[in-house]
Amino acid sequence: MNATEIASAAEAVDHVAPLNEATLMALAAGDPSRIDLSSEDAVAIAFGDAPVEIVVDPTVRRQGRGRELVDQLLAAGETQFWAHGDLPGAHALAAAAGLRTERTLLVLRRDVSPVQDCPAPDGVTIRPSTPADVDGVVAVNGRAFATHPEQGAMDRADFERRASAAWFDWAGLFVAEHAGAVVGFHWTKIDPSTGSGQGAGIGEVYVVGVDPDQQGTGLGTALTARGLQHLIAADVSAINLYVEGDNAPALAVYQRLGFVEHARDVLYGFPSGGGSATE
Repeated sequence: MNATEIASAAEAVDHVAPLNEATLMALAAGDPSRIDLSSEDAVAIAFGDAPVEIVVDPTVRRQGRGRELVDQLLAAGETQFWAHGDLPGAHALAAAAGLRTERTLLVLRRDVSPVQDCPAPDGVTIRPSTPADVDGVVAVNGRAFATHPEQGAMDRADFERRASAAWFDWAGLFVAEHAGAVVGFHWTKIDPSTGSGQGAGIGEVYVVGVDPDQQGTGLGTALTARGLQHLIAADVSAINLYVEGDNAPALAVYQRLGFVEHARDVLYGFPSGGGSATE
């Protein structure tokens, strides 16, 4: 099996996607990888400067394949590894290899109960986007996520790659405009693969970005509410979002809007900065 097939087999058993969206897009595009120790039954892969993701075929688990890959990677100087879902097996492997939690990415979920209107700040209009808004969205994204290790790096080419996905819909990307300039956006997502015949699938608060000059004005809440209303009207079965576990202001907004923790991704690191865990 190739990397995508192994990931699909693991997801069918674990009910958690073991490779993130950026990795799957890079695989589909044939991008060159920084790390690739993949075989017929396991995947250890990373693109750019992203942490390594490891997946083992469910039929050969508990045979030491995951630990073998972690030790190889540590010996090669790799020190960061994503555990999507932080499943018991991944948690045990990290502990056995001497890895420690460096970052927690929470997956929050809410039902499709109605969301009240939240007014935008004075002088700000929230509307569906058009192709003419791309540069404005990318610019706000860069300012809003300047310190974020993944999202802050999005440029126009990254936007266009995401916009080429089957789920992309201009009507599901909302922008906030003030004095003719984009000052915020809410990019929603509906993954058609999660549909079951009884709805459109699971919706997602994909990205909410607010220009730093507008933070604290209530614009983030207004944008989030507008996107939630769009997803609910689209007949999704539930709504997910990802947020850093230590982002207290964002967590407060999302909790007020009815989100609760559903799952979590954990970034594990090797504190000594490299070397084999078996030394």
